[in-house]
Amino acid sequence: MAKRSLPKNPITPDLPPGEIDVGSRLRALRTGRGLSMRTLAETSGLNVNTLSLIENQRSSPSVSTLQQLALALNVPLTAFFEFEIPEKQVVFQKAGQRPRAAFSHGTMEDLGAGLTLHGGQPLLVVLEPQASSGRMPIVHTGHEFVFCLEGRLEYIVERQGYMLEVGDSLIFKAHLPHSWRNAGKTLTRSLLIICPTDENDRPTEKHFSSGNVSL
Repeated sequence: MAKRSLPKNPITPDLPPGEIDVGSRLRALRTGRGLSMRTLAETSGLNVNTLSLIENQRSSPSVSTLQQLALALNVPLTAFFEFEIPEKQVVFQKAGQRPRAAFSHGTMEDLGAGLTLHGGQPLLVVLEPQASSGRMPIVHTGHEFVFCLEGRLEYIVERQGYMLEVGDSLIFKAHLPHSWRNAGKTLTRSLLIICPTDENDRPTEKHFSSGNVSL
């Protein structure tokens, strides 16, 4: 029986399925606002050559660089890792074909692309050993649910530690200061569902855009 080929990336067909081209997203956001590369460079405080390298996939931007660009473009940080998906009633995703964003110590996959759980966002998070959310505790609206699929994942919620191993889960009110880290020596995989109650809240950015994490 003939093998079925994987679908092409909706933004950049040459990329592997699921991979998102940050450079193309930057170009689309910039041109969509009628900005030249020079104008964006002046607004963001970055070098024109730096922007050119990013847009042409010759350089991977750090989180600080993306934060400068997000501020200059007046968009959330996650805008660089999104593509337009019509709202759906049912979402079925094959492994390896989900929208995926990489940061310095792991990856994050969107399990609900095109459909939300009444504001909730389901994510598959893979963390390298000792990866963490950073020094500052995270605080946002709504609730947070974590289910450990592989490895050992430590959460600290309002100064109380919770060590999650395979099959363990944790749910808590997200206004309580919390943080996370991979406490083991191997990769961790976990299902994370974040349900903010304020539509203007952006908890995903707070979890994955700390100083020690690069997207």
